[in-house]
Amino acid sequence: MAYGMVKTARWWMDLFSGYRHDETKPYQMTPRRWFVRFIFLETIAAVPGMTAGMLRHFRSLRRMERDNGWIETMLEDAYNERMHLLTFMKMAEPGWFMKMMILGAQGVFANGFFLAYLASPATCHRFVGYLEEEATNTYTLAIQDLDKGHLPEWESLQAPDIAIKYWNMPEGHRTMRDLLLYIRADEAKHREIHHTFGNLDQRNDPNPFVSEYKDKDKPHPSHGWENLKSHGWERNDII
Repeated sequence: MAYGMVKTARWWMDLFSGYRHDETKPYQMTPRRWFVRFIFLETIAAVPGMTAGMLRHFRSLRRMERDNGWIETMLEDAYNERMHLLTFMKMAEPGWFMKMMILGAQGVFANGFFLAYLASPATCHRFVGYLEEEATNTYTLAIQDLDKGHLPEWESLQAPDIAIKYWNMPEGHRTMRDLLLYIRADEAKHREIHHTFGNLDQRNDPNPFVSEYKDKDKPHPSHGWENLKSHGWERNDII
């Protein structure tokens, strides 16, 4: 169900963002179309982490018990996605139609996700895992288009200061391509996190990405890039 919902949402987002990426037809994507798509994507991607973190925070207060480390990771997720948006806003400005679409999409998605998370948190995390997978694929296609010479305007484009400071981008690695690599890496990590959370007992299991492991030589989830698993960790492997 989660996968089908993401594919449906992807179809509508493609329609309204003007996304056309078909190798059998003449190339239609422009730098502006890519930026509009990135901006629209990030306004949606920043919602789940904040919503999930807020609901788990409220639950922790109601039950007067700890949350096993989930809240912090959810808020980090939301903050990271918002930084993607703020970075792209330094490079492009969406038109009034897209702003209205963003307003409507956030109103529908934020409220829908809020209710869905109350009903089935695991399904919501699975949904976000697939959503992040689509985001990873989107940035991969943009990088490939840049490498193929379809986007010559980006070949000399430099990342804005906000991105350089946030990712601590080193000298000589501050191009648009480098920026897309950093953002794609973030999306791939979010994908792993949410697919893993979708596999866990939502009420009782600890957050495996911030937990201490007795056998440090055995592969396990981490806050960084060690042992990254695209489709998440199975509960039996880590709990």
